[in-house]
Amino acid sequence: MKQITDSILMIRPVAFRMNEETAVNNYFQKNIDGAVDEITQKAQQEFDDFVSKLRKVGVNVVVVDDIAENNTPDSIFPNNWVSFHENGDVALYPMFAENRRRERREDILQRLEEEGFKINNIVDYTAAEEEDVFLEGTGSLLLDRVNEKAYCAISARADESLLIEFCEDFEYTPVVFDANQTVNGERKAIYHTNVMMCLAEEFAVICLDTIDDKKQRKAVISSLKEDGKEIISISEEQMHQFAGNMLQVQGAFNKKYLVMSERAHQSLTADQVAKIEKHCEILSSSLQTIETLGGGSARCMLAEVFLPKAEK
Repeated sequence: MKQITDSILMIRPVAFRMNEETAVNNYFQKNIDGAVDEITQKAQQEFDDFVSKLRKVGVNVVVVDDIAENNTPDSIFPNNWVSFHENGDVALYPMFAENRRRERREDILQRLEEEGFKINNIVDYTAAEEEDVFLEGTGSLLLDRVNEKAYCAISARADESLLIEFCEDFEYTPVVFDANQTVNGERKAIYHTNVMMCLAEEFAVICLDTIDDKKQRKAVISSLKEDGKEIISISEEQMHQFAGNMLQVQGAFNKKYLVMSERAHQSLTADQVAKIEKHCEILSSSLQTIETLGGGSARCMLAEVFLPKAEK
């Protein structure tokens, strides 16, 4: 099993705005004044620059356009509705916001097949939406594919029973915990695990301060150490600059990159940067509009494709 891939699916926005349906429990979202066209243009510019930086280092990026009629303001974050696995399995996930359910598109899977990827089997968890039970892909699930562990911070968008079901189906061991952030003086659940934690081949970037329960925190630390991961700890303040929302990818010549936004990059201390650069290069891009309105950053925009290639 591989932990990182050189193939990424990205969805280009067509009518980007703040999603009112997700703002109820995504405390990272903020509104910006401006016409939709103007905001969309800025988001598209950030998106295109980001794609071009990834392609420049040899990452294979499959770009699919969002469909305006679908009215899916968060389609730029495909990693929440789908995950792709080395055995050819594709998992489809139940989404908390009703308008995000329209992001799941069969034509996107067909496009990957056209690109030479092989899909053997679709594991569909979306019926759980009828019970108001959610598990939002690799937003909720931090997959250590090599050591077969699934780290998950429980929230309104990450149901523990469904996580257990996923782990049984895909043969992962669950590492479950609660992660909180301070909102107006109160501790509230962080909406996605991938904003407080990033799992790379040799290290993990994690905001341990969000795990208030000492026993849970200890369990997460020992699980990471047991697998030989160097723990690079970030503060809650850095997490709010999206420093937890990173993804390690593979470029040309097997070179590895930790991908993040410019804002996340700038929030890191010299010591943290040095720790990361011991293992791989940092690749950052400005995602200001996308982060502010979308409440998600670089990692959320990247759906990793681990599917096998079809034989020619």
